[in-house]
Amino acid sequence: MNPTPANINKGLWLGLLGIVIFSVTLPMTRLAVGTPDAPQMSGMFIAMGRAVVAAALSAVFLLATRAPLPQRRDWLPLAITAGGVVFGFPLFTSIAMRYVEAVHASVIVGVLPLATAAVGALLHRQRPSAGFWLCAALGSVLVVLFAMLRSGSTGGLSIHFADLLLLAAMLCAAVGYGYGARLSQHMRAEHVICWALVLSLPLTLPLSFLSWPTVPVKVSAWAGFAYVAVFSAWLGFFAWYRGLALGGTVRVSQVQLVQPFLSMLFAVPLLGERLDTVTVGFSLAVIATVFIGKKMPVHPSARAPIANPGPLLPIRKP
Repeated sequence: MNPTPANINKGLWLGLLGIVIFSVTLPMTRLAVGTPDAPQMSGMFIAMGRAVVAAALSAVFLLATRAPLPQRRDWLPLAITAGGVVFGFPLFTSIAMRYVEAVHASVIVGVLPLATAAVGALLHRQRPSAGFWLCAALGSVLVVLFAMLRSGSTGGLSIHFADLLLLAAMLCAAVGYGYGARLSQHMRAEHVICWALVLSLPLTLPLSFLSWPTVPVKVSAWAGFAYVAVFSAWLGFFAWYRGLALGGTVRVSQVQLVQPFLSMLFAVPLLGERLDTVTVGFSLAVIATVFIGKKMPVHPSARAPIANPGPLLPIRKP
């Protein structure tokens, strides 16, 4: 499907709303999981517990909207989507966030837009222009350069276990975003994440009970958990998947370039972390690449069928 200019604009705004919601995820996860010196909830409980809460909300929503059961061809994409955004990303980030600050983790998130664009291009048979990839690469390079500069002032950005977990989380998110957006082409965007959450309950429910906190935790930790359960695991995807479906995964995914810096901004009041002029400067530069990149053409692949698109991407208006 080749998005219209109106749908592209709407998709970009919806995508931005989703990213704003997701940008609070890392600081709130940090609140919930605590630090090595003052641990709160376990990463397993946060990841699985938030999925259970979101699944309960999803079940009510699916019943209220009389959502049809997924078709047979949708089961595997739903399973892959769930593997990425219900299990992989939440679990890896929740474990890692005990050992790194939100600002540090936000830098790693900078690799997500390019990964999502690559997955989207493969799944949706799109051919981004050279200018588009240049803007995407430039934004990613800016994020990496920012990480190097900050590492120089904090003793080095070593690739330790937490960093590897965060990188694995970004890969899971990119795959989950790509397959979720693909499903959103012929399912309601809200139903995609709802079904992924509900179908994951046989695993998430027992794992959440097994990892339930055994010692008292702070009220702030429960507040962080409540946010990631309702907003990060559920409501944020309503806007995000709809934006990807309307504007195209490759193009809208570039809005993620602003997520690291939005996460840093939220980390200041929530966690007391510091935001300096270097961060502000890089955030402005990265945001500029987003707005330039969205003007670059993204074409359907010449190999994509035209007369008879077949069952791969059945399209119907929502």
